Amino acid sequence: MTNTDQKQPSKKLGSHHDGYVYQHLNQAIEDYLQWMNSVGYARKSLQSHQRQLNQFVCFSKNTTISWQKLFTSDCLEAFKKITGQSALSAINGLSRYLFCQGKIPQPLPKRSAPIDLPKIYEDYLAHQQTHRQATAHHISNTKRVLVAFDQYLQTDKIDLGSLKIEQVDAFLSEFLAPFAAATCRIYRCMLRGFLKYLYHERNIIKRDLAPLVVGRREYAQAKPPNFLRWQEIQKLFAGLTIASASDIRTYAMVQLGYTMGLRPKEISRISLDHISFSTQQLKVTERKGTNPVELPMPEHTVKAVAAYVIGARPDSEHRSVFLTLHPPFRPMSANGVGHHISKAMRKAGLSSTAYWLRHTYAQNLLESGCSIFEIKEMLGHDKIESTKLYLHVHLKLMRKVLFDETF
Repeated sequence: MTNTDQKQPSKKLGSHHDGYVYQHLNQAIEDYLQWMNSVGYARKSLQSHQRQLNQFVCFSKNTTISWQKLFTSDCLEAFKKITGQSALSAINGLSRYLFCQGKIPQPLPKRSAPIDLPKIYEDYLAHQQTHRQATAHHISNTKRVLVAFDQYLQTDKIDLGSLKIEQVDAFLSEFLAPFAAATCRIYRCMLRGFLKYLYHERNIIKRDLAPLVVGRREYAQAKPPNFLRWQEIQKLFAGLTIASASDIRTYAMVQLGYTMGLRPKEISRISLDHISFSTQQLKVTERKGTNPVELPMPEHTVKAVAAYVIGARPDSEHRSVFLTLHPPFRPMSANGVGHHISKAMRKAGLSSTAYWLRHTYAQNLLESGCSIFEIKEMLGHDKIESTKLYLHVHLKLMRKVLFDETF
């Protein structure tokens, strides 16, 4: 056998392997972008992610790297060197998504290089931890905003003591450009807290700029939330199957969203200790507004969750009810819950998201005669204003009151 003959099999295997990676990466990116769209990412973010991921596909196609090594630091460094890019948020996001789906063993490691902030910023973060009991996640996100703010001030040679609202607005306009409206509100609030601290606690700025940090008026807030009509609910449940462990898990999650109005995050945090199958009660301990509540579980929902726990849930030491499908089994994330519910909706031909089930639940409560205050407690809202949005969708009740119509 000649040297040429010895090299031919490996070349053929490499070509097949490249095709495998290319095909799977394309499918993974398509699923990831659909998920981003379903959870409400801004169009600008979707477009920037797609551009970078298209480059990543070309990179994978032109290399012989395996799927196992595609989402590693070494691969990322090679991609940076070829493309000249430094910020790889799209690839990092894709790796976290695939990790949550059980498609890769671990996500890309976060950059661990410490970022030094001036003492005043670090003092504020310590103040948040000590006096506000801020979580590590909140501190991490706040630090991200403050790092960008400090870099902006240094670049433009702006002294913190002479800060003006025009400079704050200019920073926010630049910093918030890639983010969705909800994320902008959160980051704006974090900077507002720092400005309050500078004025009230440290007397560093001469005027309290926090009340001046506002976003543009969002008239869309008056728009009623989307919900599913009865025919669409029938269509959704007709499309659900129980042919696999994944199907059974999705069916149980859809039931919890539709019959109890739970957010994806609340579904992901349900523990086996929170459910009483004998009394058909569910304790929801970690709500968005930190309002724990014990809710009755409809019989269909109890049976759906029990079917998953008994027949489809992997054996695990984790107490979370909903787990990933592939080892090592981990509790599902809120994004994972929302993704699978939205996927079931798309399969049924519905262009809706997991939150539509929550809105539908509120609509059903309203039509059954519950007061707005009862609905507020059931939904776990902090403010009655949030619940009042659901009044806009109760067309039958409006027609009954205005025109004395009966149904």
